[in-house]
Amino acid sequence: MLLKDASELMEQKSVRATFRISPEFIEALSILSGRLGLKQKSLFDYLLEDSDSLIAIARSNPRENLEKKSRIQKTFVISKKSLSSLENLLSEVEASRDDLVEYAIQRLLPILLKERNQQKSRETVLSEIAQHFEHSIELLRKIEKSVGKDDPLYEYYSAIIEVYRDAFDKMENLVQQGKRISKLRMEKFELE
Repeated sequence: MLLKDASELMEQKSVRATFRISPEFIEALSILSGRLGLKQKSLFDYLLEDSDSLIAIARSNPRENLEKKSRIQKTFVISKKSLSSLENLLSEVEASRDDLVEYAIQRLLPILLKERNQQKSRETVLSEIAQHFEHSIELLRKIEKSVGKDDPLYEYYSAIIEVYRDAFDKMENLVQQGKRISKLRMEKFELE
């Protein structure tokens, strides 16, 4: 299908928008965009698409609850279409633009919880893998003492350990990167 004018393309144009939102919400966006391999702009576009959900959340939460939260100013790059959708929603609810952004980010809570549980599982499994890796290295030392470094058996097992070490380093790195989600205070995402 051919485009008749450029307005549809112009809606995808990036703009900078500044919001005052809770630090935890900023951190959640950063964590999830990194974990999911998405740009924050794409996350915003997705979150602001479902205006019906945002309206329902905004209507069910009194403004006075949100005004008590400490917020910081943060500039995001979002699409012109998302910013326009956000502005249109303001006419339908008694909420500030910042409130609506927090409501939108709050919709990520189920994904955050799932990722956090996955991180805890990874940490548990990694400690078991670390023990197994140590045992594998001990076995390599025993093989060296028994048959020597020049023996093919030692060389084969040593090659396995090198591959294991490389994979283990990658697993450790993955778990280390996930530590941010473990530190995220999830109670900040609860609606009051």
